[in-house]
Amino acid sequence: MMSKTMTVQPITDEQREKYKQYIEDAANKALLEAELGKDGLQKLVENGDEFQTCVTTCIKEFLVSNQCTNEKVCFSYSYPKEYKGPRPIIDQIKIIAENFDLDPSNALEFAKNLPQLPNDTEEWVGWFAVPSVDAIAEKHFPKVLDPADKYCHAVQFVHRKIAATRSFYHYRGNHLTPKRLRVSARTAQAFDLIAKKQPGDIHIVAAQLGMRYRGRSIHHACEAFVPNEFGLGSLAVGSIALVHPERLVRWEQLDMVCIGDEFAPSGDGDFSYALSFIFYDGGVRLLTRYHHDVSKFAGFISAFVL
Repeated sequence: MMSKTMTVQPITDEQREKYKQYIEDAANKALLEAELGKDGLQKLVENGDEFQTCVTTCIKEFLVSNQCTNEKVCFSYSYPKEYKGPRPIIDQIKIIAENFDLDPSNALEFAKNLPQLPNDTEEWVGWFAVPSVDAIAEKHFPKVLDPADKYCHAVQFVHRKIAATRSFYHYRGNHLTPKRLRVSARTAQAFDLIAKKQPGDIHIVAAQLGMRYRGRSIHHACEAFVPNEFGLGSLAVGSIALVHPERLVRWEQLDMVCIGDEFAPSGDGDFSYALSFIFYDGGVRLLTRYHHDVSKFAGFISAFVL
């Protein structure tokens, strides 16, 4: 278990019976009001899998805190057509190893027997290779010992790698310091668990690149996480963008919001923002997004502990 806040208490027999009754009553009411007729009901039966998916989605939406109900737009953008999903994991590991001068051996071994992907996720969830903060630090700035400072240095290192391959601009300049940028507690805990299962320089994570919570606010997206889900920060997201440049190729697409990080623009302790990779004016840009802002461009990046 990742933490008490990420566990689910067992359902009681009484709750289960009430749930079944509510579902039956709702189904009967919908059947009468929809006036399906024989052909309409047969069509519903033939598309039972899609119908069950819709029911599951509605339940998840209902469970999100009421304070988030206004933090979602009805329509939003999608992935660019050039992005066809994650590249083969072996290729990703080799690209990460080459770009960061890391040892791929452990990750290549782990990739031979990957766990099953989450069953309740959309089609774009897949395996992604991301570098270890400690591995980057040990290789490229060994004198930096503070964990928070290591992370900030590693994020800047990834940014330099992106800038070496395409137009890239970070509007925050040199503001990526522990006073302004930190990893969320949930994400830090998740990567601690992943590192225990995957020792080595490169980790493999099951992740989605924005579609799952598109068009919401950061706060709304995080409220909707399932127990083993967590946000990816700017180190992981930047590495994924480096390996998958086709994910960021035009303005009218989902941005890549790094909800595993917390950002304080003024360095005053108000970590109520997150960094966001966008495509603008022919290149990749890094902006900030407020936790309660809603946008049809927003695509929040999350992963799962398996």
